Amino acid sequence: MKKIYLTVVLFTALCMLSACNIISNQPQEPDSSVQPSSPAEPEPTQPEPTEPEPTQPESTEPAQSDPIPSNSDEELQSKAEQLLKNMTLKEKIGQLLVIRPEALSTELTFAQINDTREYGATEFNTKMAETLDKYPVGGVALFGKNIQTPSQLKDFINEMQQNSEIPLFVGIDEEGGSVSRVAKTPGFDVQKFESMEAVGKTKDPGKAREVGSVIGSYLKEYGFNLDFAPVADVNTNPDNIVIGNRSFGNDPNLVAEMITAEIEGLHKAGIMSSIKHFPGHGDTKDDTHSGFVSIEKNWEELKECELIPFKAGIDAQTDMIMISHITAENVTDDELPSSLSYEMIEGRLRKELNYDGVVITDSMSMGAIENQYSSGEAAVLAISAGADIVLMPGDFIKAFESIYDAVNNGTLSEERIDQSVLRILTLKEKYEILK
Repeated sequence: MKKIYLTVVLFTALCMLSACNIISNQPQEPDSSVQPSSPAEPEPTQPEPTEPEPTQPESTEPAQSDPIPSNSDEELQSKAEQLLKNMTLKEKIGQLLVIRPEALSTELTFAQINDTREYGATEFNTKMAETLDKYPVGGVALFGKNIQTPSQLKDFINEMQQNSEIPLFVGIDEEGGSVSRVAKTPGFDVQKFESMEAVGKTKDPGKAREVGSVIGSYLKEYGFNLDFAPVADVNTNPDNIVIGNRSFGNDPNLVAEMITAEIEGLHKAGIMSSIKHFPGHGDTKDDTHSGFVSIEKNWEELKECELIPFKAGIDAQTDMIMISHITAENVTDDELPSSLSYEMIEGRLRKELNYDGVVITDSMSMGAIENQYSSGEAAVLAISAGADIVLMPGDFIKAFESIYDAVNNGTLSEERIDQSVLRILTLKEKYEILK
């Protein structure tokens, strides 16, 4: 019995032990009310996954964030803009002056230079080259006294161009008729015209186009690139001693048609045009070559007649407008010659008539200027007023140095100089004469 009893006890103990093991192996629900006696082990920190670089499709276009221009800034600039950026103040000021060739000769007095009956330079020499190097002007204007033979003329112009770092405007008054420097020189086998008045009487713009084409072609052959023509003045005053038959007539609309056609002819031949003499010299009795000249008309009256051809010339894309020394007392308050008047050039010509091309003065050696102003004073006043080119100052060296001093003392800003120089260089670039 004792043996059986021990066996039963042992069996019971084994069963209880087995049951406890089963219970302890079951999953237990956590008791949220019971706080752990020690902090739980923190979850291990996983490094943040790195985002993969998006795969870009292959493209021939440059990425937006790193643009690659097809042209550099310099390539996007015009030749004129690039040249201007690298010019000295001295070189810029030179571009504002167009002079007579003999002005480069230091052997002559300025009285001799400005007297068309006196000596005229016909050959380029070492002294002229030295002056041109020191005062690098923008252009030259030739007269009959500079012309002898076709070969001499070609050589003379070529030598001047070869000795100028920036190619020159080479201009001439070749209107056809009485004012024709080449055609009136013996030995030049070129077509001649009676007068622009005679052409105007035909009322055929084709005839005026022919004038421009013929004159432009022979000027181009001899080396010119600029003609101070056509005359846009309306010849309304029979007592006028300056214009007369140089004008196409007394009808402003006819004159407008004719100058438009002549400009087309000049351009076709590769020659720049310069219509003249703004705001109109046709209704005057006196001559600005000698002294003071005024017109009585107000702006509205000028718009009804004198300004009609100039508007037409602007529409025809004339390369220059020559501004006269006429004083328009009923248009401007400053009572200055038009060539020195800010109100006339900037206020009327540029803002009202929307002209943004090159403005060139009439010859500054004329009495209307020289009787009242020194060469230096007149040059500074003209540039201050908005003119781009000072034509033939009596003493071009004084004009050059006065403009230079005016920039240095703040009378003129270099930005104002740059404005004119860019117009000039852009025009030279247009006609493919820049190096």
